[in-house]
This record gives sequence, C-alpha cells and structure tokens, in this order.
Amino acid sequence: MRSIGIWQALGFLIIATMVEVSGDAVVRIALHSPAGLTFARVGLFALGAGLLFAYGTFLNLAPLEFREVVGLYIATLFIVWQVVNFAFFRTLPTSPVMAGGALIVIGGAIVSFWRQ
Repeated sequence: MRSIGIWQALGFLIIATMVEVSGDAVVRIALHSPAGLTFARVGLFALGAGLLFAYGTFLNLAPLEFREVVGLYIATLFIVWQVVNFAFFRTLPTSPVMAGGALIVIGGAIVSFWRQ
C-alpha cells in the first residue's frame, strides 16, 4: 500500500470485490435456475464467468502488493458479500454472521495496519 494511498486501495478493493461477488451471485442464480440448458441460463453462466474473469484480471493488474492488503481485502470481501447477498437474494445476515463478520473485519484491520 506504499505506492498508493489507503483510500485509493480501499476504493480499488471495493470495486474488485463487487465484481467478484456479483459474478459469484450470477453463477449461483444460473446453477439454481430451472433444469435444462436454456438460453437464459447459459447467458447467466457466461455473464458470471465474464465477471469473475474481469475480477481476476482487475486484481492482478492493480498496482497493489497483495501481501500488504490481504487483510483489508478479506474484510472488504465480507462486507461487500453481505451487501450483494441482500441485493440479489434479499437475505439479511444473521447474528452469527454479524458476529463472525465483526471478527473478520477486526482481523483484517490487524493484518493490514499492525506494523512491527
């Protein structure tokens, strides 16, 4: 994170995780669609694959040292996953998910910001 600021890194991570989680959600929708390889289902699989490919490309082209932002990435991934889960599936996180998520976010902050 030395080459770019924390806010730039956080903005990048939010975008990357939104693309990743959206791709995962679209694949889940395709998997749980009615049986048969309909044109819409194939299209959903293609869209999900495209989003996941874009995520992988975006992540690997970013000017970030992954070892330095991995904790922040995991914390961001948890938060974005909950937002996208609600947006796609209208499911709110349960108390255990919130408690575990708080630990994930705290752990991510420790990994990213605790300097020796």
